[in-house]
Amino acid sequence: MKLPTSYLPEKIRSAVRFAVVGTTGMFVQTWFFMAALYFMSQPEKGTGLYYTAFIIGYILEMIPNYLFSNWYTFGTKPDLKNAGGFLLARAINMAIQLGLLPLMLAWLSNWRDDYISFVVIFIGGCINYLVCLIFFKKPKE
Repeated sequence: MKLPTSYLPEKIRSAVRFAVVGTTGMFVQTWFFMAALYFMSQPEKGTGLYYTAFIIGYILEMIPNYLFSNWYTFGTKPDLKNAGGFLLARAINMAIQLGLLPLMLAWLSNWRDDYISFVVIFIGGCINYLVCLIFFKKPKE
């Protein structure tokens, strides 16, 4: 059975698949973030515990994201090269997200935490895709 995205041109296909994996990851990361906030007794925005909860969500979301990025998005197998590239892309993504989070918290102070995290994660995800394109190369057949 062919997946619906298999009928798209390769460059568009990987972008659409990345959006599917990334959107799923965004919800997973936000869920873990909100769960961590709950278990940390709802720390104040901008405190160390608040950022720790955000990082917990980020790290727990990375594992399925890496596996689905290989299998579904880029049609590759996990190896050291794409794992290293994925970690580099995620480090850049995390720096962007942690840099944007305080700005968004200040700018969107009347928004709920999960809405703010969606915006921050989306922006970081777009940049993450561009970096991942460099490291996830399908082997020549």
